[in-house]
Amino acid sequence: MNRRDLSDDDTGPIRRVTDTPSGRPPGTSRSPRRTPPEGVRRPRPPAAAERPRAAVPGRRRATEPKPAPVGHGHAHGHGPAAPASRRVRLLLMWLLIPLAVATVAGMVLLYPWGKDPAKSAFPQGTPVNATITATITGPCLAEGQVQVGEPAPDAKPCLTSELTMTDGPGAGKPLKLTLPIEPSTPRFAAGDKVVLSYNGGDAANPASFQIVDFQRGTPLLLLAGLFALAVIVLGRWQGLAALIALGLSFLVLALFVLPSILAGESPLLVAIAGAGAIMFVALYLTHGLSARTSVAVLGTLVSLILIGVLSAIFSAAASLTGLDDSTSQLIGSLGHGIDARGLLLAGVVIGALGVLDDVTVTQTSAVWELRRANPSLGWRELYGAGLRIGRDHVGSAVNTLVMAYAGAALPVLLYTSLSGVGLGSILGAEDIAQEIVRTLAGSVGIVAAVPVTTVLAALIASREPQESR
Repeated sequence: MNRRDLSDDDTGPIRRVTDTPSGRPPGTSRSPRRTPPEGVRRPRPPAAAERPRAAVPGRRRATEPKPAPVGHGHAHGHGPAAPASRRVRLLLMWLLIPLAVATVAGMVLLYPWGKDPAKSAFPQGTPVNATITATITGPCLAEGQVQVGEPAPDAKPCLTSELTMTDGPGAGKPLKLTLPIEPSTPRFAAGDKVVLSYNGGDAANPASFQIVDFQRGTPLLLLAGLFALAVIVLGRWQGLAALIALGLSFLVLALFVLPSILAGESPLLVAIAGAGAIMFVALYLTHGLSARTSVAVLGTLVSLILIGVLSAIFSAAASLTGLDDSTSQLIGSLGHGIDARGLLLAGVVIGALGVLDDVTVTQTSAVWELRRANPSLGWRELYGAGLRIGRDHVGSAVNTLVMAYAGAALPVLLYTSLSGVGLGSILGAEDIAQEIVRTLAGSVGIVAAVPVTTVLAALIASREPQESR
């Protein structure tokens, strides 16, 4: 009778893998040598020619397989998944097909068919590209005015920029614009490529134009190209599939989520339908049509529902209105009301989707590899071993989400800290409380995604017949 390994509680049942021959002669064992009872003669050791070669301490036998390392791994690629059995495929189809049909039906019902695209109630101007040729700092004077005497001590200086428009109604013509220098004013210099706002008036009148921003197209395209190159070099075909999935996700946001919300549909329902579409497209396109990917989809969906429910409950309990500065500006531009709290909840759901995909795919891959390493493991053993792997992932995933939201809210945090009130008042402010609800609700969903996805993967993987692995 073999003695229980003392480290089983730490490493899990995967240490007892015995499906590969060890190369040890029959009748031998790793059990410690026992002293025979008194009166029983010890068998004579075999002759030198018959005696198996003694194992050198610290050296592994050539025929003995190396134990598979078990631990936390962040990579999602584990080679092509083995084909699922017919029973598992039917089970997953019964679970996922209704969800896919509901997602498509939701997108069809929520899309603003036949409605004109929403437009701003306030004229935003037409963007025109220009290049600054020279800048002069001096007193703020209108066209044709001359400074007489010394300016007042408290007078603010202005920056006069000479520009050449590169497109629009005044392409190739010079232009001179003056704007006051404030702490929030960008620092323009000669050679800068800028964007002007043209209000549709006389193209020869400088009052028809206003400097609004820098041109950033070229550096952004270069960075996007570098990102795509890095993904393809490392991920190869799977990296290319991930890039295609990313592009399709942006299309869902741009062509469905944004128009539907602007048309007055419920932001939360639109976000749920859009997140479902992104989830199906991104996961299946990136990781393939397999049983393990289907389990990741189920785990992601369950966790998204939990995040939405928690966000709705606690945003209502905390009396969050969702009316921060950006939302108030949006409502003013639309000219009609919008569900601001629903918009807040929609941001929570969509923001947590990317991290959830990462967690659920990693957990399903871990459970499937454990099952492949030892097909005799039951679902409880698979769940326990997979959960131990998932604990390592939870800490890093939650920290990622918290830091992402904290980084996005950093200007708000800095501005609120200037008020001089206590920490409780700062954390209870609308802008800060929104980020707290986003962070904590998303983090609870990420934590819950580990056991939920692991138990689903263990239940389904354990039903696979051993010959299909």
